[in-house]
Amino acid sequence: TMGHRVMDYSIHRNVLHEEAVDEMAERSRSNIHLCDQIKQSMRCSGPRLKKCILHKVPIIKWLPRYSIRDNAVGDLVAGVSTGIMHISQGISYALIASIPSVYGLYASFYPVLIYTIFGSSRHVSIGPSSALSVMVRGLTDRLAPDSDFMVWDNETNSSVVDTDSQDERSTQINSAVTILAGIFQIFLGLIHFGVVVSFLSDPLVRGYITAVGFHTILSQLGNIFGIQYVKHSGLVNLIEVCYVLQQTNIANLLVFIVTFVCLLIAKKLNELLNRKITIPLPLELLAVIISTVISWKFNFKETFDVKVVGKIPSGLQPPTFPPASTFVQVIGDAFAIAVVSFGMSISMAQMFALKFGYKVDSNQELLAMGLCNFIGGTFQSLAVSVSVSRSMVQVNTGGKTSLFLSVKCLLLTQAVLSAIICVSLKGTVKQLKDIPELWKKDKIDMAIWLVSFILTVLLNPDMGLFASIGFSIVTVVFRSQKPKYSLLGQVKDTDIYRPLEDYDQVKQVPGIVIFRSSATIYFANADMYQDALRKKSGIDVTKILNAKMKLEEKKKKLQKKNKKSKQGDMVRKTKLLFFNLDPEPSHTFPRAIILDLSLVSFLDTMAVKALKNIHRDYGKIGIEVILACCQPLVVDRLQRLDFFSDKVTKSCVFSTLHDAVLYCQSPYEREDEVNYCPSIKYTLFSTCNTV
Repeated sequence: TMGHRVMDYSIHRNVLHEEAVDEMAERSRSNIHLCDQIKQSMRCSGPRLKKCILHKVPIIKWLPRYSIRDNAVGDLVAGVSTGIMHISQGISYALIASIPSVYGLYASFYPVLIYTIFGSSRHVSIGPSSALSVMVRGLTDRLAPDSDFMVWDNETNSSVVDTDSQDERSTQINSAVTILAGIFQIFLGLIHFGVVVSFLSDPLVRGYITAVGFHTILSQLGNIFGIQYVKHSGLVNLIEVCYVLQQTNIANLLVFIVTFVCLLIAKKLNELLNRKITIPLPLELLAVIISTVISWKFNFKETFDVKVVGKIPSGLQPPTFPPASTFVQVIGDAFAIAVVSFGMSISMAQMFALKFGYKVDSNQELLAMGLCNFIGGTFQSLAVSVSVSRSMVQVNTGGKTSLFLSVKCLLLTQAVLSAIICVSLKGTVKQLKDIPELWKKDKIDMAIWLVSFILTVLLNPDMGLFASIGFSIVTVVFRSQKPKYSLLGQVKDTDIYRPLEDYDQVKQVPGIVIFRSSATIYFANADMYQDALRKKSGIDVTKILNAKMKLEEKKKKLQKKNKKSKQGDMVRKTKLLFFNLDPEPSHTFPRAIILDLSLVSFLDTMAVKALKNIHRDYGKIGIEVILACCQPLVVDRLQRLDFFSDKVTKSCVFSTLHDAVLYCQSPYEREDEVNYCPSIKYTLFSTCNTV
């Protein structure tokens, strides 16, 4: 049960402003110059070199300590289970990308070997993914369209696609974009730019993946209905399919429907069996084997004109590089693939690291993924990332460390592969349930999800990603443009301050206005900060100063016009007009305004300028402006951007809000204001939860 423990404590010390705290704590002033930092980072020593190698090549660190007794059986079972999934998924995702199937299998071999050496996660499964395959498909459809490979067929007296030449060109495009994506990832990893993943919020990624699943289904329409159509990107394919839908191959469609239904039923049974057995049944592999045998036995290709994958070459091919001109054409797509590949990988790696109690380095993961894609690309493999389904199988079957796989391949009908792909997207389609859940929790996150989904569906996956990231950044700016501004009051007999509008038993400190913003202050909201202070405090400084200026001008004019005998009456009238504009503390204006900057993490030039204006303008009407709860970085920015001067010193900056309040409550006239420190002596009570 949870209870409350009441503790009392007493404090007796002087009120401390920032200068006093710096002096008491002996703040260090040593700032290392940028050139010295670069020199220091370039120095090399034996221990430092060893540490660098162990960090960049993690296998050297964990392999000598590998426990065969504890890990071998689990890794073997997990390796076999995920290896089986690699076969069907490798062929299927190559089909999505519109490249020969063998290169999907290569993506399940070379990158896995590389990640075993350089990866820092113990539980993710590296290989081809549907999202990256769809992105490659959009690229091959754009750079290697059917119209560029039409040849005349004398037997049919019609134009047909030269599939061999098209496959060769598509393979070059895939190789170029994968290599270039790997280069981007390696470069970003070396400069420690793993923070780029912070722009990929969970709603953005889930909306994007759901839209990619939609593109994946669109890419399989030709294989599902057994039809030929001019391939485009996105929704245009759906229109093209509708034009030729009457040419549907019924046998091809039946193969898809039967396989799809059987896989759905088998997956449901598999979920029930998983409660009793830890090793899942290889449903996809069974579908591949059974369909291949039936297709061969009944000669589906010749008898029913059903499309088949065709012969998959055995053995491994030597590394090659595509023409240099191809790299230029795929730069933008390569960067998009690099970001998506890393974003999906690091999110899964961090999830497993948190679950099993170890750490992953985002920059090392970026470097490892870059090497996987770069080396895999030289062997024409698909771009790789982490697969959620394979990773979950690997964890559920007892995998505990990184592993490598070698796989074989089979011949089967394309309709079966399409059924496998569509069934595997069931979880992706279920992510549509995110929309009502996000509507209840956070409407801006729901907007990010929807925009990411819609833009990715309407545009290509690469353009959709960049547009979604742009919208996500806009929402960050929007949130900072709509912070909550509050006036704080004191909880009775404590040093705790809370917003007045949120608490009934919180009272404003007499003669003091405490103002706080829920967001940091920068160029985009600096003016809003000043306007909010004016509205919340009810003190329009500009209006007051203008009125004061007009009164002074009127006073001078009256002094010139009136005779000496009437000057007394004029002075009395002016005093009455100035009654509410007395620059000294009065019943109308508060004695001081305290700006609570506890939620401010950074100040730019516009923010400091706004604080200067506040300090100057309110000071002109006799209201002292105090800064409280400033972080050391904020104080440094204030000093660097010339907030402090001979008249404005660090004595107006306090580390705690209560210090600032007590300082303002002290006698207004101070003989030595800079060094004046009233004494704090009070007893506080706090409550904390205890078990």
